[in-house]
Amino acid sequence: MSLFAFNNEVPIITVLIGLSSVIGILLGAIKYKGVGLGIGGVLFGGIFMGWLAQKMGWVPSFAAGGNVFDASTLTDVASKTVHESASVLNAKAAAVSEVLVYQKVLHYVQEFGLILFVYTIGIQVGPGFFSSLKGTGLKMICYAVVNVFLGAAIALSFCLLGFMNLDASIGVYAGAVTNTPALGAGSAMIDDIRANLQGVIPEGLNKDTVASAYAVAYPFGICGILLTMLIIRFIFRVNINAEGEKYELQKKSNRKDLNTQNVSVVNSDLFGLTIASIPVLQPGKVICSRLKRGNILMVPKPDTVIYADDILHLVGNKKELDEACAFIGEPVQVSLTTKGTDLSVRKVVVTNEKILGKTLDSLEIKSRFDVAVSRLIRTGMEFIPHSGTQLHFGDQLNLVGRKESIDAVANIVGDSAVAMQKVHMLPVFIGLVLGMVLGCFSIPVPGLPAAIKLGLAGGPMVVAILLSRFGHTITFGKMHWFMPASGNSALREIGIVLFLAIVGFNSGAKGFIDTLLYGDGLTWMGYGVFVTFVPIMICGILAYKVSKINYLSVCGAMAGSMTDPPALAFANGMYKNSEASALGYATVYPFTMFLRILTPQIMIIIAVACGVLAK
Repeated sequence: MSLFAFNNEVPIITVLIGLSSVIGILLGAIKYKGVGLGIGGVLFGGIFMGWLAQKMGWVPSFAAGGNVFDASTLTDVASKTVHESASVLNAKAAAVSEVLVYQKVLHYVQEFGLILFVYTIGIQVGPGFFSSLKGTGLKMICYAVVNVFLGAAIALSFCLLGFMNLDASIGVYAGAVTNTPALGAGSAMIDDIRANLQGVIPEGLNKDTVASAYAVAYPFGICGILLTMLIIRFIFRVNINAEGEKYELQKKSNRKDLNTQNVSVVNSDLFGLTIASIPVLQPGKVICSRLKRGNILMVPKPDTVIYADDILHLVGNKKELDEACAFIGEPVQVSLTTKGTDLSVRKVVVTNEKILGKTLDSLEIKSRFDVAVSRLIRTGMEFIPHSGTQLHFGDQLNLVGRKESIDAVANIVGDSAVAMQKVHMLPVFIGLVLGMVLGCFSIPVPGLPAAIKLGLAGGPMVVAILLSRFGHTITFGKMHWFMPASGNSALREIGIVLFLAIVGFNSGAKGFIDTLLYGDGLTWMGYGVFVTFVPIMICGILAYKVSKINYLSVCGAMAGSMTDPPALAFANGMYKNSEASALGYATVYPFTMFLRILTPQIMIIIAVACGVLAK
């Protein structure tokens, strides 16, 4: 007897999802030599609970049969059973209604989980997304694009050659590249096609088959990327320590981080001039944050007059800094530390929403408080601010001045640890609404029953990337889309756990175990090996040997091109400094995620154009 007979649909569904998540998270935490299923374990926890629930009769019987009901089903039941008694008819209608509730609740929670997951990914990677489109980063992105489309081509070829149905091909592709949004996008388009078709629905359009194929292809998708890293390392006898040192040297040569230099004023043409009138001390390029005259250390103002033998503490990029030092005088090794003086150096964070969008000049920090802002750090990038620099939420200001003056400035800008940990929900829901609107925008394709669109998996992510980078500007500094790492991680993990738990639960309740043991499961798994292994191996070898990209960066990019966090963890553990692999992952991840969402839809368009569904 179904537990739903007690009219407790929502509580029972919640319990089943919760148990699926608990089992899956524990399963994903199991690791061998640092390698495990990770969050993918939730999928298999859901499959187990779905199978158990179906065997024990904890879910409606119709749900296990793979049938899809809509509002018209009640009418069909009634019309086909008019000769039966009212009690029998009511019982059948109640049974169908039970299934509808079951399906609608699960479907909503599943899709909302996917929306949260992709949106928070966009918020996380958005600030640094556009800066990655250059140099070595562009090369890695190109290889990631090749990897995505080559994998899709291989999976589609199995369908076009008659080895698999279209739904299985989509599922194998999504599972082999361990990409959950691809699963969501492919399933959604198949649903749209089914809804628009009239009459008999052709074979190859079952979204439950998509989920089953995804599940059987997923394990090697996790392991295949790790195996590829090891094979490339073995073939080319890569020395990990040498690659790490090479990356460090390259980073230093390309670095444009800010430097400091103390210089003694020797140029007699500058004696008696104010700081503001020295041409090499340009706002936004080189700044004088401290001045030492005799034994007195001070914070110079624009109208501070300099004299012979004054020592200036300059901050700027190396090129501009060297030019300024050569013009002003001679570099000296004298310490201008604030220790033992009444000056302090402190970083404060902009969290006061009332000053967002305002310029440093409008706050009059230097004139009112005698405090210098020597540098500003925004989304990991450090630069010299100027008087017209607008403040964004989360900006870090490096302040030099007296302690009480710095405290006063900190009160103005906020500097609140609590605010930095708070998730502002208004921007979140504005972003979700705009993401839904963009995701629903469709482009009709001639000959295809359903239009192509970004959908629930693509729309929110694209909007999140744009808003996290430009949202502050387009709202004239009134709103920000900054989300603390802890809040972002929590929403992201909740979203993906809900999605995978329900996908797995439905798959398990609808015969996944039988498909694996007695159906096409093992065959799908074999095809998935090709989809995983061939593209990543080709792109990895070309990136390392032909394009001469650092091996550690290649490993990170390979993990990113498969959107595979366990693979990133494995790559991070190769060398003591994980920056190279982490940066490679972050560089290709946004493009890859976007393309993984589009490629299942492209595969369906091509398959329909080739007449696959007409067979």
